[in-house]
Amino acid sequence: MNIKALRAFRATLSEGSLVAASEILHLSQPAISRLISGLEAELKLTLFDRSGRNLTPTPEGMAFYREAGRILDNLDEVPRIAQEIRAGRTEILRIVTMPRIAMSLSAPAVARFFRQHPDINVSLDVRARREAGKWLAGREYDIGIGALPVDHPGIRTQPLFKVRAQAILPAGHRLAHRSEVTASELAAEPVVRLMQGLLLRDQLDDVFHSAGVSPKQSCEVASSQLACALVAEGGGITIADELVASQTNLGKLALVPITPARWMTFGILYPISQQKSEALCRFEETLLELVWELTQNSKTMQAE
Repeated sequence: MNIKALRAFRATLSEGSLVAASEILHLSQPAISRLISGLEAELKLTLFDRSGRNLTPTPEGMAFYREAGRILDNLDEVPRIAQEIRAGRTEILRIVTMPRIAMSLSAPAVARFFRQHPDINVSLDVRARREAGKWLAGREYDIGIGALPVDHPGIRTQPLFKVRAQAILPAGHRLAHRSEVTASELAAEPVVRLMQGLLLRDQLDDVFHSAGVSPKQSCEVASSQLACALVAEGGGITIADELVASQTNLGKLALVPITPARWMTFGILYPISQQKSEALCRFEETLLELVWELTQNSKTMQAE
């Protein structure tokens, strides 16, 4: 694979023209065009639509850009890595977290760890559940944090804690004063659900299906944080957990546990056959310490 061709493709797409790409890469426009054509021939993909005056990325081109961009970003890190090796600072802990608990668990854990171990470089990335597994299995990261289960032959998991499913209601809702609420009682409400294929969407649907009811749907959104934000603005109700809800203005929300109780499990993900570094072991200690504190101060969280 021609790295220069990959760079030419990325620059053309991100900058929007051959002219801008040629200025960035210090190559002529014909040279950029030849590199992209060669890349298309090698990949057997049409990356740009050339029917108009400007190059327009095709859907295949956009899909390839998302993946190739990650590879090139890693290549761009090579000079920095070499500099850190020369400086004697080579230990890097690479962490990936799923968005659902990025702000409520992963960020506090990394912040605490970095305060405790300022000599260790830390990389914290956020990936969707389906993407996190792929990159973790490919050893792009040392450890992942997210919702379980994750079924991937290249990953092993360790449960950390479970959190009880709760109805997330607007503050002042007619059910906000309840100690528990059933799916049947929520079925008449407009429900904000996640899009198909997301774990929390499956969990929400199962709550209603198990009760033999179908909710009135308000809208579908791409993330649990956005679902809670819509609820806070009066856009319906949703089902999530306290960690997700804590990322929204809690003054605008009421959380009421679902009955019968439903629990959602979160844990650690590792590349299979991994040999743990000292930095990873230290981070695990910090993460377990924080989880213990959270579960001790919550009635709807339990350590596993």
